[in-house]
Amino acid sequence: MGGNSFGTLFRITTWGESHGKALGVVIDGCPPRMELSAEDIQKELDRRRPGREKGSSPRQEKDRVEILSGVFEGKTTGAPISLLVWNEDVDSTSYEELKDVFRPGHADFTYQAKYGIRDHRGGGRASARETVGRVAAGAIAKKILEREKIEIISYTVELGGIRAGKMDEQEIEGNEFRCSDKMAAREMEKKVEEAKHRGDSLGGIVEILVRGCPAGLGEPVFDKLEADLAKALMSIGAVRGVEVGAGFRVARMLGSECNDPLGPEGFAKNDAGGILGGISTGENLVLRVAVKPIPSISLEQRTVDHSMRPVSLRIRGRHDVSAIPRINPVCEAMVAIVLADQVLRQKALVMSEDI
Repeated sequence: MGGNSFGTLFRITTWGESHGKALGVVIDGCPPRMELSAEDIQKELDRRRPGREKGSSPRQEKDRVEILSGVFEGKTTGAPISLLVWNEDVDSTSYEELKDVFRPGHADFTYQAKYGIRDHRGGGRASARETVGRVAAGAIAKKILEREKIEIISYTVELGGIRAGKMDEQEIEGNEFRCSDKMAAREMEKKVEEAKHRGDSLGGIVEILVRGCPAGLGEPVFDKLEADLAKALMSIGAVRGVEVGAGFRVARMLGSECNDPLGPEGFAKNDAGGILGGISTGENLVLRVAVKPIPSISLEQRTVDHSMRPVSLRIRGRHDVSAIPRINPVCEAMVAIVLADQVLRQKALVMSEDI
């Protein structure tokens, strides 16, 4: 109930609101005797933190994580791990005029319809700030995957209609958009400046690549690996679509083109994106997400108030121009959580003690 928990054996529950006192996450099912420090988690939170890129919100949050439970003398104990991040740079004044208005593109209307009450400050629970807990949990999931030699990277392949033309991994952390193409990143910067000047926002596409994923992860029928990954990624507020491998291109392929030939050396190509029958093939996992434009824009928009009377509004406050690139580590975190869960499920299935 409530939809705030995710996972089977490696299970997380996030809590907190954008303008509440704090946010956090409880992780249950983390294996014991695994080395874990606040620094392991902090390096991931710093990648998601606002105020670092030109197009991001000027809200200045340190996002310093505190480990409240589940770790003793630098190692996990097997008990639930509780993590906390305080909200420090909160300014709710610009949201007072919105408390009786439904903002277009936001969850204001649907939260009111479901609960009959909502926290209007910064979107409350529906805010992207909720992803602090996901990224913190993802950092722990990545520690599990490191032991299995599974690596996850993400990069921006499109922003504001500007598409990366090449894949240069060295460039990904070298520009503020985490784009794999330096020249495209420069064009993206211009697009962001233009949108910011107009008071508008931009969408884009993020690709997630997983290396070292062994064959055999995933469950048949309902808990297919791609189904769990799609749910994890679609649960991120700004994500409106997910592709695996060739994705929607398969609709325009012939079977002879789509099938990945298999030989003694492995698969000749990877249009399947590393998953067949809901189970990993041992090839790289390749996923893409479509990220919608940030709905908080300063341009005048039409909407209604709680009495369904027409209203025109301009949204003030501190907002990103695009969810990219701050959404990139969130995508990595959700993929890591799914894979950590599936690794533990597979080990339980084959009665392995090697964890």
